[in-house]
Amino acid sequence: MRYIIIGAGAVGGAIGGRLAESGHDVVLVARGAQYEALRERGLRLVTPDGPHTHRPPVVDGPHALGELGADDVLVLAVKTQDSEAALEAWGPVPVAGGGTAAERLPLVCAQNGVESQRLALRRFRRVYGVCVWLPATFVEPGVVSAAGTPLTGILHLGRFPHGTDDTVRSIAADLSASRFEAPVVPDVARWQYAKLLGNLANSIEAVSGVLTSEEGIALYGRVRAEGEAVLAAAGIPYASEEEQKEARADKIRFEPFDGSERGAGSSWQSLNRGTGTIEADYLNGEIALLGRLHGVPTPLNDLLQRLANDFARERREAGSMPVDELVRLAGDAVAFVQEGAGPRP
Repeated sequence: MRYIIIGAGAVGGAIGGRLAESGHDVVLVARGAQYEALRERGLRLVTPDGPHTHRPPVVDGPHALGELGADDVLVLAVKTQDSEAALEAWGPVPVAGGGTAAERLPLVCAQNGVESQRLALRRFRRVYGVCVWLPATFVEPGVVSAAGTPLTGILHLGRFPHGTDDTVRSIAADLSASRFEAPVVPDVARWQYAKLLGNLANSIEAVSGVLTSEEGIALYGRVRAEGEAVLAAAGIPYASEEEQKEARADKIRFEPFDGSERGAGSSWQSLNRGTGTIEADYLNGEIALLGRLHGVPTPLNDLLQRLANDFARERREAGSMPVDELVRLAGDAVAFVQEGAGPRP
């Protein structure tokens, strides 16, 4: 199989780089400065076992490939806010032997949140979800770091909305030969919703920096509690913390290359790069949506969604809001909802 990595940033670069390193056929898809850097210098993947430079083919869109092969696998690794444009571009691409990518090829969504695979299923017949546990960072154009060891990441895979098949087992086998653990599960969404609860902290980090203070950690606990209440009201199951700990065990240790502590997550990275967009609508916003559908107030997730989007739109500095200011705003948001709801029965 040939893997076409649509979005060769942190996650896509780490997956594509490791697949290329183990001898698999890979094509990287990127835009702008990342495309130019990958085309000119290759992908430099910095890992605890050393830096590796890979030079797979690089394109800036499907037009550069022309017809796709019947054994190609599309790996969607863009941020969710960019998914619709990518799906629109790649779905109609012709495949050798007839048909289009949307009709014939597997599409693997290696992304945070749960929305992209729903968007994909509107266009693609064969959609697969991934729960991505992969500490990776976009360092600069052409350079991605993946600080996990001994495994680079753990990627639970399954067909969306549920089930397994020979295709996903073949993909998992290739990933397992490329420094990943890749369990094939019939209920991948259950793992993704569990990851979503953890990703609710992304906006806190984006706005106020890495969660190290007691105030910030306590705020995340309240934000997560909103998420858990919403999933319970919606009847959506998710993997327990005990299951997640057992799945991870000591398989991934974070080993930074400069002795620093863990950096902030993907949302912070978006702000730091000044992209002008952020994935909060599909993380905190997913909880807000479910809350409105099922009558559960979500003032903290509403607030974080709004603040993260404000920061991205205004290109404010990542982590620049003091934690105590964020906690104050959170208190105001909760009080506003409580006052608007009237007296308790």
